Amino acid sequence: MHVPEIFKVENAADHMTWNSWHMSGVERKAIAQGFAFYCPLKYSELPRHYRESKDPLNVSIMQVAPMDRFGYFNLGLSASHAQASIQKAEKVIVEVNKNMPVCLGGTNAYVHIDQVDMIVETDNPPIDAFPPAAPATEVDKAVAELVVKEIPDGACLQLGIGGMPNAIGQMIAQSDLKDLGVHTEMYVDAFVDIAEAGKITGARKNFDVGRQTYAFAAGTQKMYDYLDNNPECMSCAVDYVNHIDRVSALDNFISINNAVDIDLQGQVNAESAGTRNISGAGGQLDFVLGAFASKGGKSFICLSSTFMNKKTGKLESRIRPTLSNGSIVTDTRANVMYIVTEYGMVNLKGRSTWQRAEDLISIAHPDFRDQLIAEAEKMNIWKRSNKR
Repeated sequence: MHVPEIFKVENAADHMTWNSWHMSGVERKAIAQGFAFYCPLKYSELPRHYRESKDPLNVSIMQVAPMDRFGYFNLGLSASHAQASIQKAEKVIVEVNKNMPVCLGGTNAYVHIDQVDMIVETDNPPIDAFPPAAPATEVDKAVAELVVKEIPDGACLQLGIGGMPNAIGQMIAQSDLKDLGVHTEMYVDAFVDIAEAGKITGARKNFDVGRQTYAFAAGTQKMYDYLDNNPECMSCAVDYVNHIDRVSALDNFISINNAVDIDLQGQVNAESAGTRNISGAGGQLDFVLGAFASKGGKSFICLSSTFMNKKTGKLESRIRPTLSNGSIVTDTRANVMYIVTEYGMVNLKGRSTWQRAEDLISIAHPDFRDQLIAEAEKMNIWKRSNKR
């Protein structure tokens, strides 16, 4: 959330290469400067990559909460892949941060002093926090209303990052739903709102009963305070949280994520604008696959029907005939389930190419539907009998 000091070195590209497992706004700018690169992988594969990679890992350094009386440092907001990097590294350095929330969980949420080579102690500023989410737009609310109607009591939730999943979380908090569970890659503020509204008990989870399971957390200070020493919340390694077999073993699993755009075949891009990198693959595909394999499970990809192109100043459709050259396919057309815009919801499972085209055009912005039909005809995925 801030620019690392090492990025400020003059002519940084002459001195280092920065490889990222995801991609932040700060790192996107570093890509343009020629010294940052994204490593395409599913987030759930990261611990195995550390364990099995033939590349050396000289130093693993991370911030931790102060050591407890048993000699353990808590890894705080991101258990994620930390233990795997600790096990691989030649040297392990921890920086003790008194502001770090203590995020309870399994053994992967801690590092013991016996595993540590060096300790740094200093005064730290408050942990970086996001500002409170902007109020939900009318588009966000329209999408949220469609999705929340599909969530049953006792469902287990995964929410992605962004305004739309946040709006859905707020609407869940205001709903009549009960006995919800949490099993999510990223813990976001919406879960705090849902929990404080009394909707989360985790009583119907098939495992980790009563626990809110997550791999990392990022949000407001309110959320950090909620996680601190909260035994209901369970910080775990990402290969535990995101594993498809584990996700699918949770009944009524509900996965809610967003996208940059989608084509008429149903290919979802959640990572780039053409060749310009925006984000990483993360765990979206794991949760799309796991939710569909779950008994009663559903996956939702949510997006606004349009966006304003800042370069041209023109309104453009997020539902496109084909993805732009260089765009990344995060979810293949065979894997997606529900697609949702403010104009409706469609389930693409079992739909042929002409049915998909018709379904997706039906939830596109009306101003672009005739153009999309014309393009679908050129691609031979539109029938004369289709609705216009």
